[in-house]
Amino acid sequence: VQLQAYGGGLVQAGGSLRLSCAASGSIFSINTMGWYRQAPGKQRELVAVIISGGSTNYADSVKGRFTISRDNAKNMVYLQMNSLKPEDTAVYYCNAEGWSTELYDYNVWGQGTQVTVSS
Repeated sequence: VQLQAYGGGLVQAGGSLRLSCAASGSIFSINTMGWYRQAPGKQRELVAVIISGGSTNYADSVKGRFTISRDNAKNMVYLQMNSLKPEDTAVYYCNAEGWSTELYDYNVWGQGTQVTVSS
């Protein structure tokens, strides 16, 4: 199972970006999809996750500004980021966990996409 993330870029503070992540490969099910980020000199941190039933969880720092969603038919997860702040600058990684068609569980990461918010 592989993940391909895209949609990052450079945006001014207060602007918006939408990240997308596509899962492909021997997918039987995707239980949880999420977005994490890692800023320079900091540890990777959770941004938002969404489970197959649609329940979501957000980091306190992004609540009310970011929205995670998924399209189960397309094996896609999205992150709509509004009211961006310079402190949102980081490399954003998507993550997926589930079961493959070969009946092994997987937990995979995308390659990361850079988000830079200028002040």
